[in-house]
Amino acid sequence: MTTKATAHDVSAEALDPLDTRAVVLSLTAKDLSQSVAWYRDVLGFTVDNVRERDGKPAAASMRSGTARIFLNQDDGGRGWERVKGEGVSITFDTAQDVDAIAERIKSKGWRLAMEPADMPWGVRMLRVLDPDGYRLGIWRPLST
Repeated sequence: MTTKATAHDVSAEALDPLDTRAVVLSLTAKDLSQSVAWYRDVLGFTVDNVRERDGKPAAASMRSGTARIFLNQDDGGRGWERVKGEGVSITFDTAQDVDAIAERIKSKGWRLAMEPADMPWGVRMLRVLDPDGYRLGIWRPLST
């Protein structure tokens, strides 16, 4: 639904446009330790912190460049078999060789959802699913 600001909506006019510095994702994981290992070992994220609850991993923060991901242990409250990330694609922009990243992912035993390809919007891109089924894209602009 789209709404249009009216002359009476002074609050919308007074606000400066949002100017973000980064996007931080918060995702639930069925097996937090497996997901942390996947982001670290397969994609190369750095683990900043892992918090425990009752002696078990409960949450982890990870980063790659300015991208940050918070992984949280799913408690199963909404059902263990629910589909996660349906209709959402998370894309990381990089200056690295996308084909080399694809080879690293495959060398770790993971299949790509889409092999690297030049896309009509001017990027070379791959897609991969993380252990919980979140759809990730990694792209590099064709002209840098």
